[in-house]
Amino acid sequence: MSERAQSNLQSTERPVAARAVDLRKSYGRADTEVVALDGVNVEFHQGEFTAIMGPSGSGKSTLMHVMAGLDTATSGEAFVGETGLSSLSDKALTSLRRDRLGFIFQSFNLVPTLTAAENIELPTRIAGGKVDRQWFEEVTTRLGLAQRLDHRPAELSGGQQQRVACARALVSRPEIIFGDEPTGNLDSNSSREVLDILRTAVDQDDQTVVIVTHDARAASYADRVIFLRDGAIVDELRDPDMDAILNVMSSMEG
Repeated sequence: MSERAQSNLQSTERPVAARAVDLRKSYGRADTEVVALDGVNVEFHQGEFTAIMGPSGSGKSTLMHVMAGLDTATSGEAFVGETGLSSLSDKALTSLRRDRLGFIFQSFNLVPTLTAAENIELPTRIAGGKVDRQWFEEVTTRLGLAQRLDHRPAELSGGQQQRVACARALVSRPEIIFGDEPTGNLDSNSSREVLDILRTAVDQDDQTVVIVTHDARAASYADRVIFLRDGAIVDELRDPDMDAILNVMSSMEG
């Protein structure tokens, strides 16, 4: 058995980084109501890479957004560690996202007037924190950005911009990194680079990573894949490969 497979068997013994309890999210009312999440219960463990998949409209992005405090639940509760998000004020929720979570999106969300280094440091500086220079140098060197730190986003390729976004998420050492289609705007080589970065963050830095993706190749980098349909979790794979992922997706869409 591979070390990765052994790790997966032990994953339920890891502390819980985030969890959902009977999470429900709907839009509209009465005849116009659309249920995006229908009583989801799920745990994401520390030091584990989880991918969330499902057909279009299955609720996968909604689940991630609610778990990350980017959207609010209609009922139920989302927790980061032991912190329930529904009870937090807007200010406290903003602080939690800034201080405890990292984000990587399909759109790179870089400030065009800032250099790569300034974009990477921005969340930490906004929080009034001090950037750990040794860790900053390790992350940017590992991500191949050491020679591009003085460049602004317009002077970087799409893959380089997404690596800057990855560095920004990693430098603050968040409890969880959430990614919403983080490879969606990238070519295959750049996608592989970003996925390697996230895999290394889990394996080497014991980081917790949760991504939403429609790409079976991207999901195959994860320790675990959960599948949503009609706002509910309908299947799960551990130590997945592309064939197994595609088989589940095909059965869901068939």
